[in-house]
Amino acid sequence: MSATEPVPTEPVPTEPVPTDAGEARITWHRAAKPVAVLALGHGAGGGIEARDLVALAGALPARGITVALVEQPWRVAGKRLAPAPRTLDLGWRPVAERLAGAGLPLVVGGRSAGARVACRTGAASGAVGVVALAFPLHPPGRPEKSRAEELLGSGLPTLVVQGAADPFGGPGEFPELPAGHELVPVPYGSHGFDVPKRAPVGRDEVLDLICSSVGDWVLRLV
Repeated sequence: MSATEPVPTEPVPTEPVPTDAGEARITWHRAAKPVAVLALGHGAGGGIEARDLVALAGALPARGITVALVEQPWRVAGKRLAPAPRTLDLGWRPVAERLAGAGLPLVVGGRSAGARVACRTGAASGAVGVVALAFPLHPPGRPEKSRAEELLGSGLPTLVVQGAADPFGGPGEFPELPAGHELVPVPYGSHGFDVPKRAPVGRDEVLDLICSSVGDWVLRLV
């Protein structure tokens, strides 16, 4: 399935998960014959409706990868502002631990702040790898405030998918990655993987690149 095909309109199953930070929620996009589960968290400024998360949830089940989109407790509760990193980790870890115990290889990940959470907690939760979408390497305009240590210290094979025009850090700003880490540049992509109207690649092509890169990497890993 192409990332540009419409996501099915029928209701998708959801599952509440209690955590020490409140109730999280999984929205399931199940493969018919799954070989792995990819759990993806959202960023601090949005939810699971982000275009890259929606595209992955629509495309990967056809390749045998069940996608679990995870809403943090603060989003489930209807709050506008994300809490501190420690609270984000508390709201994520029980979800990942539950998924890791379900019998299939688990890859954890997310976009932006969700990618940071996955890097910090993935190894302890029982995951086999991390997918970091739009990893916020530093605050915009503040390259000295690097968060590279979280990425480099994930302790798991890690795929970074990064927009070339991401103000939180473009592909060329990343340090040398350790063995097992890979970086996929997204041409012209912003932090939300949008592209300028005059760019030689369109949004659909960008989403297809993201979905094919993540799908290929997960299947190689498991």
